[in-house]
Amino acid sequence: MTTPEDQTLSRGALVGLVVGSMVGAGIFALPAAFGRSTGVVGALVAWTIAGTGMLMLAFVFQTLSRRRPDLDSGIYAYAKAGFGNYLGFAAAVGYWIGACLADTACLILIKATLGQFIPAFGDGSTAAAIVSASVLLWGVHILVLRGIKGAAALNSIATVAKMVPIVIFIVVAFFGFKADIFALNFWGSEEPTVSSVASQVRGTMLATVFVFVGIEGASVYSRYAKNREDVGIATVLGFLGVLCLLVLVTILSYGVLLRPDLAALPTPAMAGVMASIVGPWGLVFISIGLLISILGNYLSWSLLAAEVLFSAANAKVMPAFLARENANKVPVASLWLSNIVIQLFLLVTWFAEYAFTLALKMTSSMTLIPYLLVAAYGLKLAWTGETYQADARARTADGVRGAIATVYAMGMLYAGGLKFVLLAAVLYAPGTILYFIARREQKERLFTTPELMVFAVLIVAAIAALIALGSGAITV
Repeated sequence: MTTPEDQTLSRGALVGLVVGSMVGAGIFALPAAFGRSTGVVGALVAWTIAGTGMLMLAFVFQTLSRRRPDLDSGIYAYAKAGFGNYLGFAAAVGYWIGACLADTACLILIKATLGQFIPAFGDGSTAAAIVSASVLLWGVHILVLRGIKGAAALNSIATVAKMVPIVIFIVVAFFGFKADIFALNFWGSEEPTVSSVASQVRGTMLATVFVFVGIEGASVYSRYAKNREDVGIATVLGFLGVLCLLVLVTILSYGVLLRPDLAALPTPAMAGVMASIVGPWGLVFISIGLLISILGNYLSWSLLAAEVLFSAANAKVMPAFLARENANKVPVASLWLSNIVIQLFLLVTWFAEYAFTLALKMTSSMTLIPYLLVAAYGLKLAWTGETYQADARARTADGVRGAIATVYAMGMLYAGGLKFVLLAAVLYAPGTILYFIARREQKERLFTTPELMVFAVLIVAAIAALIALGSGAITV
């Protein structure tokens, strides 16, 4: 039998979980995503805003891991500690569904990439693609059942492997960089005004959200860390490393192709940029890198989804059966439920017109709400002074960071649009059934008065979304 000590994770493994969770399909699509919306200046402003906001969130995770070392699986536990059982549950179920959607997007994109070479896979939502994706889904399920540490080790290997094509792309783009093309792309429009740049920035902000999802990877796995200090350090180091890669991939591409050409590139856009420099073999090389990247990203999300359900069950806010582990200390019931939900999402993609894009945007919307609750808890601790009795200077700094992270998360929800907030409510509402079961098991009061008000707003939003879907006011 595997002992808990066998399952502990080093700082390097925790950094690997952060990087592995963040670096996925998004980075390979950046050249086209930014090319459609903005030029160099707008891209730099967008990355500055997004980078600052997410860095502050990374600092919040680091601070909370140090201030509240008693709280494991931070994405859920922090929300519960700050705002009560139901919002803690909402953070857990929202993050869990977001992880399931992210895994679904990974599976679709794997098959869509293979569809360039195997026509039967098409855009990743054909019958053949769904069947083969399902085989992959349950194959990884069997792998994870053998132990968290083994899966995390494989994730670390995949993380290193997928860094290779990205780093090679950056080197090739650096030497293929043309100053005259970069100058033509600089402002992104013929009239470089403040309003035009601001409009360009707004068009790119939602694209930045998805590529940062996963920043909480080390925090979610805090109960496995050999040293709790490693959790915060791994979060910040992983974030800074990924931010550098994202900025380099985006900005260097502006020196290779003009904006209209970048915007027209198919997924993975990075492959098109590479091919324009080195020829057709660049397309194949980056496509292989994309597959490795997505497989590693998929594994990370599988681990995170099951872990959040398991931790919430241990805290008695999810049903008790989700706390069951196997002999290898793997949260087996949570893993089964997560993969069943992913399988259902896969089946739904057969009928969806833009399944991949919808999954990406819904992932961002679902995870932004837990991020907002974590940032608000960091702000709340600093505001009330809890845990800061003899540390006034740190309290001020942490309060500023928490405030910036909170405003950033709220701003990103606004930038994403009301449509995705309403669609998120459609998923949150039925998820509350798990909360009902847990509260009944504990023989506890279902809602406090403020929680009942939150639940009522959620139900109204979900009903409004369903009516809008039925009338065609909202489309998917």
